[in-house]
Amino acid sequence: MSNPEADELLEAINAFRRSRVILTAVELRVFDVVEKNGSEASDIARMLVTDARAIDRLLNALAGMKLLKKEHSRFYLTDTSARFLVSRSSEYLANIAHYNNLWERWSSLSEAVREGRGIGLENIRERGSEWLESFIAAMHHRAVPQAPEDVNLMDLHDVVRVLDLGGGSGAYSMAMTRVKQELRAVVFDLPEVVPITKKYIEQAGLSHRIDVLEGDYLVDDYDGVYDLVFLSAIIHSHPPEENIALLKRCASALRPGGSIVIQDFIMEDDRVQPVHGALFALNMLVATRAGDTYTEEEICSWLHEAGFSDVRRCDTTHGAAQMHARLPLQ
Repeated sequence: MSNPEADELLEAINAFRRSRVILTAVELRVFDVVEKNGSEASDIARMLVTDARAIDRLLNALAGMKLLKKEHSRFYLTDTSARFLVSRSSEYLANIAHYNNLWERWSSLSEAVREGRGIGLENIRERGSEWLESFIAAMHHRAVPQAPEDVNLMDLHDVVRVLDLGGGSGAYSMAMTRVKQELRAVVFDLPEVVPITKKYIEQAGLSHRIDVLEGDYLVDDYDGVYDLVFLSAIIHSHPPEENIALLKRCASALRPGGSIVIQDFIMEDDRVQPVHGALFALNMLVATRAGDTYTEEEICSWLHEAGFSDVRRCDTTHGAAQMHARLPLQ
């Protein structure tokens, strides 16, 4: 007799197969080459320069998963794949390429747990333009729908100049400048990232409102005095001692009374919830030198050590949370 609990567990264990099928199909551009009037496996194999039998088996699996439709040996896009898996679609899930990169890292999870650190990690600056493009695209895809809600949680009343630290595509700077006309933002990121940032800002038509500054935020100057420093998805990449030093650097870049907003996964004291934060801690284990997810108490202690006060928390509807704090006026 089937055991529902065991069946559910086995389904979760086997989920990697479906994930790998989709990731491979996107990596090979399968959905991009399926013709409107249908394509045979041999045609797709020729266009993608793959083995004909192997691509046929991949296409059959996609059809079984309802991501393609098969009729009389021809394969067609479904509504779902046409909307989300064709790269020219306006609703394309641009973060899939980054998930493909994460697959490689998560394959080393067992060894990382044994060793207590990521295995074979290269510096982000050494991962190449293709990796960076897919990473920034994934962050942008996630941030754009979330940014309006997140920005509404911030007090921008006295804010004119914002430092968006490690701001990637500039999605949050874009959202802030749209909310407040007189606000100007500076996106600070690595020299390898800044050209990508500029493209996103130019596409949004906001080059006159948002500047970019290149450097390493752990060591380089932030070039000026700001009313607000914003850090989204930054602290999870670093160990506590680096985060404390970073927050002190942020404090030195703010005017008296200036504020800081940290947005990230914030864990409960037992580090079990939220579950996506617990999983993301493992993502940091395999993907960074010493990153982690942190509790509210930990972040509060860092902020106080860096000279901030009036610390408060704001939760979002998408799982992350914000920690707000201010510097004293004098």
